[in-house]
Amino acid sequence: MTDTTAPLSFEISRHTSPVNDVVRSVILDDPGFGNHFTDHMVSIDWSIEGGWDNARVIPYGPIALDPASSVLHYGQEVFEGLKAYRHEDGSIWGFRPEANATRLNLSARRLALPELPVEDFMRSLRELIAVDGAWVPSEYDTSLYLRPFMIANESFLGVRAAQKASYMLIASPAGPYFSSGVKPVSIWLPREYSRAGRGGTGEAKSGGNYAASLLPQREAVENGCAQVLFLNAENRDHIDELGGMNVFLVTRDGRLLTPNLNGNILHGITRSSIIQLAQDRGITVEERPVSIHEWKDGVQSGEITEVFACGTAAVVTPINTLKGEDFLVGDPEAPAGELTLSLREELTDIQYGRRPDPHGWMTRLDS
Repeated sequence: MTDTTAPLSFEISRHTSPVNDVVRSVILDDPGFGNHFTDHMVSIDWSIEGGWDNARVIPYGPIALDPASSVLHYGQEVFEGLKAYRHEDGSIWGFRPEANATRLNLSARRLALPELPVEDFMRSLRELIAVDGAWVPSEYDTSLYLRPFMIANESFLGVRAAQKASYMLIASPAGPYFSSGVKPVSIWLPREYSRAGRGGTGEAKSGGNYAASLLPQREAVENGCAQVLFLNAENRDHIDELGGMNVFLVTRDGRLLTPNLNGNILHGITRSSIIQLAQDRGITVEERPVSIHEWKDGVQSGEITEVFACGTAAVVTPINTLKGEDFLVGDPEAPAGELTLSLREELTDIQYGRRPDPHGWMTRLDS
């Protein structure tokens, strides 16, 4: 359902009572993650008859939904996550935002939602930054988290794809993910739960996939772990991904192993960037099925020397233990691996403009 109409024009309606400079400064000193929101948001309407229209920047606030709105009953919803970074000269940049636009459309296609032209996606980011750029923090390892999302918005209870939809964009200042330095985490392997099955919605960034991960995630926390690992649903033998992050293993001879994109796994933008940076260094990267036994046996034998996860929020998270009901592999006291930290530093330095951007990944958003 790709829309090929002319680029949208945005109407700007400024907030009559925006957060004042003093309050915003206090928030930006310690924003946390997802706790505060900027003064404005973007909203664009879509209908099967008229395509995308009514693009606007409006004051942040509640949205009106009819009780019969199809998103509430059939879960037609997709979203994205990316960050705006303030560089040393004060300019504001996005990291591979076109890739987020492409992935949003991949998700929308799977959920039978309309595809938003990449140009309009990019324009939505720039229009929001134009009015809320002061919300992009400047302290080390901080950013403005951008959350584009799309919902089916037709008041109709029949089981079919909705003929009306809404695209929206909100933003939230984000503090450092690791406020006291990058620390390894423990991962829980549940006995019963799977995240996605073949032919399902696993590679779509849809809220239902995350809802399915919340119960096993609670189980992980109850067992002293920060995240949950999901195996493939068919035989529960191969790694898919964590609840919201892709996984990499580092071998003793310096190779990187990561599960291939098999339809169950999110097309991680951080994942693909890590692969590229590793290959730039001459590191062999193997994208292939990786069994849980390869992880467990490899750590015990020393063949696997580092494990890490990656995603937009934390960028790279080292993993030092994998736990289940009847096993524990790894060392809870082990520090983060050398390659793990090196790749994280290289990627974040590119994002914040502290080193060259050889692949042209950064896009300026405030111009």
